[in-house]
Amino acid sequence: MKYNKVTSRQLLPSLTGGVRGWVFFLLSLLCLPLAAQEGRIGMYAIGFYNLENLFDTQHDEGKNDYEYLPDGANKWSELKYTHKLKNMSQVLSEMGTDRLRTGCAIIGVSEVENAHCLTDLCAQEPLAKRGIQFVHIEGPDNRGVDCGLLYNPRFFTPAKVWLQPYVLKEEINSRPTRGFLTVQGTLAGDSITVIVCHWPSRFGGSPLREWAGEQVKVEKDSILRANPEMKVLVMGDMNDDPFSPSMAKSLSARRKMADVKAGDMFNPWWQILLDGRGTLKYNGNWNLFDQIVMSPGCIKGVPDKDYTSLTFYKAEIFTRDYLFQDGGKYKGNPKRTHAGGVWLDGYSDHLPVVTYFVKRQ
Repeated sequence: MKYNKVTSRQLLPSLTGGVRGWVFFLLSLLCLPLAAQEGRIGMYAIGFYNLENLFDTQHDEGKNDYEYLPDGANKWSELKYTHKLKNMSQVLSEMGTDRLRTGCAIIGVSEVENAHCLTDLCAQEPLAKRGIQFVHIEGPDNRGVDCGLLYNPRFFTPAKVWLQPYVLKEEINSRPTRGFLTVQGTLAGDSITVIVCHWPSRFGGSPLREWAGEQVKVEKDSILRANPEMKVLVMGDMNDDPFSPSMAKSLSARRKMADVKAGDMFNPWWQILLDGRGTLKYNGNWNLFDQIVMSPGCIKGVPDKDYTSLTFYKAEIFTRDYLFQDGGKYKGNPKRTHAGGVWLDGYSDHLPVVTYFVKRQ
């Protein structure tokens, strides 16, 4: 397990950059309901990004990573690897900066081969200058892809980390697959648990993902029984849309805040997909597999504009022009690293997502 423990104190995200920092802070306030401006409001960004096969160029024993070796199908050279690191770090460093100069406090990631890749990623200049650190636990996936968590130690302090295994059900799946990376810590003085997921692929059928949703719900419910004040976020590439059974039924992630009861979660991405926006395209149509859903404690301050604890404010799909194909058959699709056997020097077949939370200081 790779885990960098941090003891530095939390700092306000928007008040440390001189005049420019104040400008961003004031702009953030303008986006908030007027009633919230009675006190000083802190805003925090939490994101997720599927990095689409961030592999190094070395073979990991026992893993089927051969296509990402120099003599493999993708001719995965040091040049391609270094370009991939540069491209990923650019996106990760810009996530959340539409509203906050400091970007995201926490970003869950998927499709990462190992801790070596995350070490190289965090060493990239845009992330290194913020002191970004990571959490990773090696999992049992046959291809070797894992989930990880990047965090800015100025804002988030991890305290406990574990990999909750995906328990196999023989009648639907007998092959080890990715577990659920669980990180507990403190953000803005609140206790928070982030569960980073990469649920089984579409090829395996819906029951595999429905079973994943059931397992994550059991874990989430157990965490909340132990600490009812805990804020719990479940994020990841679910390989399903918000209305799919794994999300809507197994995880019980609701479309509307008013429908969220004890044991449920709130899913802000449902409406975004219905509005015609998504994070990946298939046959010309958008899906929204990349989601961040939250326990009821994250939205309880919304109706009365309380904000005395971390409270959900907004969810956005992060976009930049460079993330899209600008021509050809797949114009308008996310620009991938490879397509049709050709190296595009792109980013990912998924777009990142960002959620914003506010708290009265």
